[in-house]
Amino acid sequence: MKQKFVFSLCLTALVGAALMISPLTGAADPVRVGMIGLDTSHVIAFTRMLNDSSHPDHVPGAKVVAGFKGGSPDIPSSIDRVEGYTEQLKNDWGVTIYDSIAELCQNVDAVMIESVDGRPHLEAAKEVIAAGLPFFVDKPVGGSFHDVFEIARLAKKAGVPWFGGSSLRWWSGMQEALNPDKIGRVLGCDAFSPCSYEEHHPDLYWYGVHGVSLLYAAMGPGCRQVTRVHTDGADVVVGVWEDGRIGTFRGTRAGKHSYGARIYGSEGNANVEGHSYKGLVEQLVKFFQTKNPPLSAEEIVEIYAFMEYADHSKEQGGKPVNLPKFLFD
Repeated sequence: MKQKFVFSLCLTALVGAALMISPLTGAADPVRVGMIGLDTSHVIAFTRMLNDSSHPDHVPGAKVVAGFKGGSPDIPSSIDRVEGYTEQLKNDWGVTIYDSIAELCQNVDAVMIESVDGRPHLEAAKEVIAAGLPFFVDKPVGGSFHDVFEIARLAKKAGVPWFGGSSLRWWSGMQEALNPDKIGRVLGCDAFSPCSYEEHHPDLYWYGVHGVSLLYAAMGPGCRQVTRVHTDGADVVVGVWEDGRIGTFRGTRAGKHSYGARIYGSEGNANVEGHSYKGLVEQLVKFFQTKNPPLSAEEIVEIYAFMEYADHSKEQGGKPVNLPKFLFD
């Protein structure tokens, strides 16, 4: 009897170790997360929610343990913040700062590419893909459409799971508004957000991406044509989907700024306004644990094509421009 009991304890310990389960608490060990690019307020907000169990929006299951500073000298909002955020991560949460992305990847289970500048994201993603780690890319996913497409292509080729983009898509208010029991099938959406520009990025990538992400959360993929109207104070982009539905994005640079949408459904309409990081952080933890992305790479690429080709429409005086056919082949 004693031998059976001892054998049972040993078997339980072995299985628990294999599943990363603590034999004392029965809880899975948290996923060790590394952050690349410590020059955005997101690194502080996300780390608080993951590492601080007393935070009102704490999401258990993952912990930020490593960082790589990064920083872009030609963007003041990057280079002026990176040192302060780095020190805060070290002092408040004991995050280890590494001198290279390769070294960081050796000490984590998953990666968040957080640089406020989208241009370094492709090179960072290449190193993470080479390490075979699941990863998330914050907005803007890339500094150009080419970069976003390359991240998707390289990750697919290597079989490495990933997703990226704005937190607004996962905001609980938006998810609740899209409840089909309330509105039925989505027939259209008018989404809005601030839309300041940054000279090193396509116009809508920097902040318009938030509203465009709300638009795609409602409409899903399948936009075939975009038309953009531009003034100093605002941009309006009209998208026509393959099934004839129409969705719009309004980006504001004057007046009071907010994030939201009006959604038109077959059974009812909904208005939403606000934002929160918690929905995204919940999706991140679930993704890091399961390796199943909550959003397809194809839709991410289309979102950035929508914004890129809105620029082409602007360049042509507001003429309608078709999204590239290879997106849908």
